[in-house]
Parts: sequence; structure tokens; C-alpha cells
Amino acid sequence: MHSFSIISIIIPVLYEAHSINACLEALFTQFPDETFEVIVVDGDAERTTLRQIVHPEVIKLRAQRGRGKQMNAGAQAAKGEILIFLHADTRLPHNALSRIREVMSDKQYVAGAFTLSFESKRPVFALIAGAASWRYRLTRLPYGDQAFFMSRRYFNEIGGFAEIPIMEDVEMMRRIRKRGERIRILHDAVTTSPRRWEKEGIFYSVIRTWALAFLFYCGVDPERLAKHYRKEPHEKLL
Repeated sequence: MHSFSIISIIIPVLYEAHSINACLEALFTQFPDETFEVIVVDGDAERTTLRQIVHPEVIKLRAQRGRGKQMNAGAQAAKGEILIFLHADTRLPHNALSRIREVMSDKQYVAGAFTLSFESKRPVFALIAGAASWRYRLTRLPYGDQAFFMSRRYFNEIGGFAEIPIMEDVEMMRRIRKRGERIRILHDAVTTSPRRWEKEGIFYSVIRTWALAFLFYCGVDPERLAKHYRKEPHEKLL
């Protein structure tokens, strides 16, 4: 099978044992006629998420904790020529893979991402998604929960993700923009679970996310920022 026909979907996880199989089932059900591989990269030394995976075709990897490190490990193992970086609590739109191939065949773009939406009918989440849409269409800097994608060749050319504890997605998008290259933001929307926002408090989550991004833009060390965004093992399945 030629690698250009394969898309590699890379999912970095940490304590996602309770939801990983639903995520994987959605992918394999959604794209039955597409050629793709799924790589799940666990940042937990005890492999708690990997141990729960039941789908036989999933590639299971263990890497050092940190999304940048985990996604780099997944990209290194990938066979596909196109890489998608997907959060475990995010669902792709029904036409995602065909839209990604379409963007990647357009030489004016080196990467792309989807519009953000939430799996909730609460008006506050429509407001958050609308504000996020305004921000990334203005700055052309999508976040990781928008399932961004690029060719494996380009990923390797720019050196992959910075292995920093937080903001690795923003850092990469800024690096691309500084190179004078273009990122396509599709109107098609991914659907993200509001679980974390509701658990931690919606207002607090919004303020923290925007404050951390602003401080990162101002040059604050990601190690310092990460202390305010640690995902602790309270969700760990023992």
C-alpha cells in the first residue's frame, strides 16, 4: 500500500481509559471506506489507557508524558504521508478525511485545522466556540483541539513539535506563520466534549486558557505556565 494513500491519526492520551474506546469506535465506524491508521500514544508510565483499548488494529505506543513528546513519538511511528493530531475527546466531521486530502493537495497550504464546536446545546458553549472562531480566523493560529493536520514530510522539515510541557500546538502554529507559510482553517467543525470545562468551571477554564495563551505570547516560560495546567491523575483507572 503506497504511503500517500494512508492518513495517520495520532491521539495523545493521559488517563483517558474511560473514553478511549468510544473515540476509536467513532473513527472506525465513521470512515469505513477510507485508508487510515490510528496511533494512540500514552503518556502514563502504567499504560492505563492503552490497557483498555479493545480494537485490534490500533497501534499502541508509550512515550514520555507531554503532548509534544507523545505526538512526536506517534509521528515517528506513522506510515501515512498525512498526519492528523486528534484529542481523545474530539470527534472529526463526517467528511474529515476527504477534506484533509483536498487541502493537502492544494500547494498553497502546508497545514490545516477544523473549526471548533462543542458537544453541548448550552448557549455558553456556542459563545465560546464563536469567540474561538473569531480569534483563530483573525490570528490564523488554531489550537490543538481543532485537530490540525499536515504532511509527514512537512512535519519532519520543521522539526516536529517543541517538547515543552504546554502550548506545543500554539508554538508550532506560530513557527509555521513566521516561515510565511499558510494554514487552512476549514469551516467543517470538529465536536469537542465540554466535560473538562464543566468539571473545572466554565468561566475559570475560559479565563485560564486565554491567560495562559497570552502569557505564552509574552514569552513566559512554558514550564511555569504548566504548573497552572497540570492534568493530575484523578481520572486514572486503577
